[in-house]
Amino acid sequence: MGESGCIFCAIGAGTMSADMVHQDDRVIAFRDVAPRAPVHVLIIPKRHLASVDAAGAEDEELLGHLFSVARDVARAEGLVPDGYRLVVNSGPAAGQTVDHLHVHLLGGRELGWPPG
Repeated sequence: MGESGCIFCAIGAGTMSADMVHQDDRVIAFRDVAPRAPVHVLIIPKRHLASVDAAGAEDEELLGHLFSVARDVARAEGLVPDGYRLVVNSGPAAGQTVDHLHVHLLGGRELGWPPG
């Protein structure tokens, strides 16, 4: 279950610790170690998937589950009704620094636009 050297695979496998906020059989959610907002949670699949660009038709249910979990975590973190942002970077030019699909959940303050 994972790719050698992938930090998120290690977190998903439980061999590296993280401040977990959600865990089920397909995804985990944990607090970012370098938060960009008062609430900054990463939601990742336990199975290694390099990016959203690497996802295929067989991953559609997993992608939907990632966003459902993000919504549930946002509610649990008290970000509703004020709002929150979900960010998915794909590739280095977009700012993806870990080659494992992850959704950033950001909230708890006013978020500017455009983000980049």
